[in-house]
Amino acid sequence: MPNLINAFPEILTNCRFYIELKLEGSQEPVDAYFMDCKGFKRTQDVIEVTEVTPQRWGAAKMGQVVCTKVPGNVKTNNITLRRGMTNSTTLWKWFEAVQEGNWAKQRRDGSLTIYDQSNNSQAIFQFQGAWPISYVVSDLSSAGGDSEIEEMEIAVEIFARQQ
Repeated sequence: MPNLINAFPEILTNCRFYIELKLEGSQEPVDAYFMDCKGFKRTQDVIEVTEVTPQRWGAAKMGQVVCTKVPGNVKTNNITLRRGMTNSTTLWKWFEAVQEGNWAKQRRDGSLTIYDQSNNSQAIFQFQGAWPISYVVSDLSSAGGDSEIEEMEIAVEIFARQQ
């Protein structure tokens, strides 16, 4: 009897991934790691083309109406990245550079990598042409013991699965 356990691909859990971001001009190998991500979505519009054929339809005196659906534009959602706040100002400086009007020079590429339980890369999603559109720091309270959260939303031009 064949070993069915190895016949099916492993189901990847969302507890083992990180996003790595490298920015231009940095002295560090990686500028930021994020542990929370949402918005990785790519969709395609549907265009409905309706035409009347010369073929008669039932008792109608006109032709038959035929509707065909064809693929339209591809859209990529913005991505929201979250992490525990650090003393690094790299992300803030990137956001600031875009706000000052240098957004075309500040577009960056990155990837989301999902690992299996053995720490082997199993899925890689690449994004290109990204630039920050919002920067949020969680509410501050000296009474709480929670970590501060830094959140950045980035616009993404291209999103594709590489592996």
